[in-house]
Parts: sequence; structure tokens; C-alpha cells
Amino acid sequence: PFKRYVEIGRVSQINYGKEYGRLVVIVDVIDQNRALVDAPDMVRSQVNFKRLSLTDIKIDIKRVPKKKDLVKAMEDKSSWGRKLIVRKIRASLNDFDRFKIMLAKIKV
Repeated sequence: PFKRYVEIGRVSQINYGKEYGRLVVIVDVIDQNRALVDAPDMVRSQVNFKRLSLTDIKIDIKRVPKKKDLVKAMEDKSSWGRKLIVRKIRASLNDFDRFKIMLAKIKV
């Protein structure tokens, strides 16, 4: 039995192409081959199902939500999404920011 169905709110990962590795949420199903996907840091676009790898995470959202509603639902629901956001923030830190974090960890 399948546990991962293509449905509105399903978090999936793009498995090839320009957006490789990006986590997206299915916000609408266009037809039997394509879905409308959205993520906090990308423009809403259509993606072929062959390019998507479905995950176990499902977010409770309505069909075609506003961007702020989607971001809030993603952050509230998935620890995986929160970890990826933290990883992206840490990757964008410069040397001085890493130094300040190190000092803050020492104080605690």
C-alpha cells in the first residue's frame, strides 16, 4: 500500500533540473502530469510529477494559499523544514557572525 499520495499540501523534493534538491509544497494539481508547486524562497511554478520525489510530510493548507500562509504552515509543521532553514541561514553567515554565535554559546 502506498503512503505518499500526490495531494495538496504534500511536501516534495525536486529530483533533477535547475531547482535540484529544493523542497517544495504541492499547492494545486493541474492535470495528471503536472502540479503547481510553491516554496518560501521561489516563485510559484508548475512542475512535472516525474521531477518530484514525494516525502512523508503533509502540511494542512487550503488550495493555492497565499505565500505568508504557506511559509507559516511549513515552519509550524515540519522540523525538517526548520532544519533546512537553519542550515541555509548558517551557510549565509560571514566570519564575524560565526564569531558572535561562538561567543553566545560560550556564555550559555
